[in-house]
Amino acid sequence: MSTFVLVPGAWHGGWAWQRVAPALRAAGHEVHTPTLTGVSDRAHLLNPQVGLSTHVQDVVALLDAYDARDVVLVGHSYAGQVVTGVADRVPERLAKRIHLDAFVGDDGDAAIDLLPTTVADHYRESAAGPGYGWLIPVRPLEKLGVTDEADVGWLTPRLTPHPWLTYTEPLRLTGKGEQVPAAFIECVDWMRVFRPQAEKAAARGWPTHEIATGHEAMVTAPDELAALLLDVAAA
Repeated sequence: MSTFVLVPGAWHGGWAWQRVAPALRAAGHEVHTPTLTGVSDRAHLLNPQVGLSTHVQDVVALLDAYDARDVVLVGHSYAGQVVTGVADRVPERLAKRIHLDAFVGDDGDAAIDLLPTTVADHYRESAAGPGYGWLIPVRPLEKLGVTDEADVGWLTPRLTPHPWLTYTEPLRLTGKGEQVPAAFIECVDWMRVFRPQAEKAAARGWPTHEIATGHEAMVTAPDELAALLLDVAAA
């Protein structure tokens, strides 16, 4: 059996995987759902110095603390940057990394530069204005493809502003992470912000998959996502 480590994207905490983790555990796998520093239930640690390297260290420290091996590391959205950094740091602990509608970055890439121009411009404006220069305010959920009233009601009070430095700090990679097999899952029932990342993954020969839901697949299609994660991990 594998150990799944499910890393949430911007504004979310580990709780975002509550609808997915039980199915993975029922299949016999160990599951960890960390919350990254400064976000959600760890928002009390938020400060302007929290960056991408902080979040990479969060996950590396978790893997070290549990002496986790044969890990299937899943990164949603922004956390594609995180799992890429972790794979470069501790490739020996990972069996596979899965980018779920997520960034596929190279050495020197900052997340903000991987977004489509119009979306990146909105992030910059939001950070400079209501984000006080160091935060990314929470995006409207309808922009992420979440329309069900119950889902909106569940997510809204739990999401918190995200540290801007995580989007501007570039990846620093040695190339060791390339030995870790990777796969990509694209969520296709929304504006498909991560379509260029899916195409990049396919061009690299990664197995690529689609799931017919919005960006928040772990909330809006948890059963389908859990089944797909199990299939991708076993491939």
